[in-house]
Amino acid sequence: MNKEQLKKLERDLWAAADKLRANSDLKASEYSTPVLGLIFLKFADNKYRQHEDAILAEYSKLKGTRRERSLQDIAIEKCGFALGPQARYDYLLNLPEKEDIPKAIRSAMASVEASKPELLGVLPQQEYDRFSRNPQNRSIPKALLKLFSDIPLDASGDVFGQIYEYFLGNFAMSEGQGGGEFFTPRSVVRLMVEIIEPHGGKVFDPACGSGGMFVQSAQFIEQHRKDAAQDLDVYVYGTEKTLETVKLAKMYLAVNGLRGEVKQANAYSEDPFGAFGNFDYVLANPPFNVDDVPIVGASWKLTHLPVEN
Repeated sequence: MNKEQLKKLERDLWAAADKLRANSDLKASEYSTPVLGLIFLKFADNKYRQHEDAILAEYSKLKGTRRERSLQDIAIEKCGFALGPQARYDYLLNLPEKEDIPKAIRSAMASVEASKPELLGVLPQQEYDRFSRNPQNRSIPKALLKLFSDIPLDASGDVFGQIYEYFLGNFAMSEGQGGGEFFTPRSVVRLMVEIIEPHGGKVFDPACGSGGMFVQSAQFIEQHRKDAAQDLDVYVYGTEKTLETVKLAKMYLAVNGLRGEVKQANAYSEDPFGAFGNFDYVLANPPFNVDDVPIVGASWKLTHLPVEN
């Protein structure tokens, strides 16, 4: 998929998804998490499909021997996910309209979490109940499943990351950037990453939002990997004050295959990572539009962190 095809896919998916919301009684803030959850589930299924033949071959090879392993263990080793039959995207897509589709999606999300501990409590589940409360919303889950089935089966994590980011940005604009929260444009994030030049190591963002700066850092490293004398890996760490955004960040990192940790904390007064001297790079766009913020009890300040020359 080339750049123009991806841009068209992003626009088409967003236009269709936004039209569904416009015909419902849901606000953008109520709609965004379930939609992003389905994009994540499609990614998980695509990734599993790409490794499925190897998973089944390994399982058959070891079955009945002293080295026999469960299908789930092999799947987690090879692709990071273990998807049971009822968590597969096609299973959900082909459920009859009369079935409780939100309940089926919740079960699928729970099974993914069970196979990937770092996502435990992160994927949306109860959020799908919103579609069952009003008759005019009940057709939306099925319509969204059909919509995201248009994402190609061979779409890579990078493609998913860009679609995911596109939706995050549009949802942020739809919500009016409320509460002092801003979605930093991708072009600005890319410029910041190019300036700081993170060549592997640990990257910290004390106001990480949905994690876009982490993804751009990983992409910078990947683009420059061929020029490096050794393999480079990036580990990302972030704090974010809003729990829902923490969950989105963890989903976004999983979509892009990044390793690290995001914790809920107010970076103005909390320091859960003991940040001073503990990271190779600090990359942040703090909420500059918030006035009169008391910096009380914080064990570090941005002005005291090491800065790359």
